[in-house]
Parts: sequence; C-alpha cells; structure tokens
Amino acid sequence: MHEMTKQNLQNAFSGESQAHMKYLIFADIAEKEGKLNVARLFRAIAYAERVHAGNHLKVFGGIGTSVDNLPVAISGEHFEVEEMYPAYLAEAEKQGEKNAARSAHYALEAEKIHETMYKKTKVAVDANKDIDSVDFYVCPVCGFTAENEYPDFCPICGVKKEMFKKF
Repeated sequence: MHEMTKQNLQNAFSGESQAHMKYLIFADIAEKEGKLNVARLFRAIAYAERVHAGNHLKVFGGIGTSVDNLPVAISGEHFEVEEMYPAYLAEAEKQGEKNAARSAHYALEAEKIHETMYKKTKVAVDANKDIDSVDFYVCPVCGFTAENEYPDFCPICGVKKEMFKKF
C-alpha cells in the first residue's frame, strides 16, 4: 500500500473511532435526559462509525489474531502508563488544570491494571488457551477494572461498588 493511502486510512480510522466514542457518550446524555429516541439515533450512528473504523483498520493491516493483537494492546497500554499519561499529568499539574490532572491520573492508574490484565491474558493465548470465565467490573468514573470481585469503593476514585458496570 502506498504510504499516503495508508496514512489517510489511519487518519480516517482515528476520526471514525473518535466519532464512535463521542456519539456513545452523547447517547448516554440523551438517555439521561429522557430522550430515548435521540439516544437510539446516536447509538445507531456510533455503530456505523465503528463499522467504518473497522473497515479502515482491516485494510491497512491493523487486525490480526489474538496472538497478534495482544502485544499491540500491551504496547499501547505500556506507552500510556510509561510516557503519555505521566507527561499529560505533569503538564496539567504544572498549568494548574485540576480537572485535566484528575482525568489523567484516573486514566494512568487504570491503564496500569489494563496492561497487567493483557499480559496475563497473553500467557494463556500464547498457549492456545482462553482465559478463565470471570466477570469483569469497571468503574464508570475512572476506568478501574477488576476481575470477579471488586472493592466496596474504587481504589482510584472512591466511587461506590454499586456504580460499577459488569461485563
């Protein structure tokens, strides 16, 4: 593939991915406002944006098997933990941006857990196995993720256990 075409597809993937996430968040807001049909519209178009993103990713070669995908996920989480979020957090603190600092701190702490979970999963997948069936619980405020059991209060942001989303 020509480099310019690949770069264009990567940029389109980024844009479609952001639209997908943005529209899902907009749908949650519409739902809280009682606008259920507006929420459905946002979710439908968010799904369409995900389809576009998936098509672009497939074309420029960004999808493989789980054995291929886990190192990519681990690398991404590692970058966020070691470089991206520490830099974002430091800059936000330096500029006195408390909300931005809190958001970066929440993400940094949760990403550490995600990297560990992916590394553990990679061991199983490298042995051609699936991981054990567990329930995953995610804090809706900071993204803290736990397997099977989770604390009464989120260890990162303090939100109550009842708020966690089960997967």
